[in-house]
Amino acid sequence: MTPIDILSSGIATLEEYLSAHILTCLVPAFFIAGAIAVFVSKTTILNYFGAGARKYISYSIASISGAVLAVCSCTVLPLFAGIYKRGAGIGPATTFLFSGPAINILAIILTARVLGFEIGIARVIGAIFMSILIGLIMAFVFRKEEKEKKNNNLLLNQDTEKTNRPLKISLLFFILLVLILVIGAASTDYIDWIPKLAIVYLLTITLSIILIFYYTRDEVKNWGLETWNLTKKILPILLIGVFIVGIIGGVAAYLIPGADPTNAVGEAVAKYIGSNDILSCFIASIIGAILYMPTLLEVAIVGDLFGYSVGIMGGGPALALLLAGPSLSLPNMIVITRVVGIKKAFVYIFLVVIVATFVGFAYGMISS
Repeated sequence: MTPIDILSSGIATLEEYLSAHILTCLVPAFFIAGAIAVFVSKTTILNYFGAGARKYISYSIASISGAVLAVCSCTVLPLFAGIYKRGAGIGPATTFLFSGPAINILAIILTARVLGFEIGIARVIGAIFMSILIGLIMAFVFRKEEKEKKNNNLLLNQDTEKTNRPLKISLLFFILLVLILVIGAASTDYIDWIPKLAIVYLLTITLSIILIFYYTRDEVKNWGLETWNLTKKILPILLIGVFIVGIIGGVAAYLIPGADPTNAVGEAVAKYIGSNDILSCFIASIIGAILYMPTLLEVAIVGDLFGYSVGIMGGGPALALLLAGPSLSLPNMIVITRVVGIKKAFVYIFLVVIVATFVGFAYGMISS
């Protein structure tokens, strides 16, 4: 394999990704994430993380906040530091820290679309379960310090932006967006192109009518700007990352004669992460914890680089990496340590790796 072949491998991987996922999956997903960022108040969510807040409220909100905030492992750090230093309990704060990037709505949508609906659902359930469990354990381990955090008034108390728009209209707005995404991304095995385009067209017309009569021009403008901001921040990095994944595959194929560039790395490490045993899941969790993966790139890494999409990587290790990877990285660990101290950071990192290992192992046992 020549350098040209290696470069061609990167280009081929990028072309396949663009043709399969950009128009029908990522474009609607970016619009949904932009709408959530504009029309759902972050302040409302962050206000419920105090040490004295009711646990079932604080942990529930913290565990699903990633879907609302749509942040990555880097973006979540200043939010985490802010709410923790303002008085948030270590339990809800670490639940939020893990959940923020773990159930990023863009990542969940892409996981289900690229790797399969089953592992996409498993990622959502696993992330919510892990975030709550890790938060509760952190609160228990450091319970003495938690008792000292009673100044909930120090948390963000600003009022959310008020609107006269009926709640049912807001719900319908988001339902239409999700339907456009689901139908647009649906395989032609389930719905042909002509009815698919017709349905998406009608949904888009309905959405436009709602925007005209119930949303102000500034709101629509802010939605467009937020969608564009998310796109320009995430998409270039994602595409570069996918290209690099293809290049790495080409290099691996060069080192392993006869291997297919699309899954050569997976073949090289198959004996370590190819099965659903506990050791494979642990190794995958370690890999995920160390690697820095920009938002959405973990899907390409698991699916292409490690070969989950072609059956080389086991389902258990794949889920373990998807759970540990977005929430941890070496830079991320350093920042967490500076915010909460070495002891709390060590316990948090240990819990993420261990719990991701066992959740991945459990999924592997169920799915195999």
